[in-house]
Amino acid sequence: MQLIDINVTRTIPALAEKIFDVWIDPKRRGSPWFGVERVILRPVVDGLFYFAVEHEGQKWHHYGRFMRIEPPWLIQYTWMSQATKGLESIVTVTIEELENETHVTIKHSGLPDDELGGQHKEGWTWILSALAESLSV
Repeated sequence: MQLIDINVTRTIPALAEKIFDVWIDPKRRGSPWFGVERVILRPVVDGLFYFAVEHEGQKWHHYGRFMRIEPPWLIQYTWMSQATKGLESIVTVTIEELENETHVTIKHSGLPDDELGGQHKEGWTWILSALAESLSV
């Protein structure tokens, strides 16, 4: 099976610490875990996560394990779901502060090179938009 990597970047006018804090808190609007049907999240190295979302009439289950956490600059975890066909892909969130704004880059590696794998780019773009919006209020 062919695998692909997806990269999404967004500049957000907020401090790196604020971005990091929102990312790992499922109760904060803008977090990738916010508003999901069910979430279990332990954001420490070797901590596990699970969440389920409803999308287009289907329940999507996601699982993973935190590999690296370096506040406030880096979060890396494995990611498995029906869309990865059970393969363990890797999500790396890099947070780079520059003066009054911060570049957030998501690299999702090891996705199947098919329609569902490619749709992760749209999902991560949406997540970064929600994160930016939550920090602009």
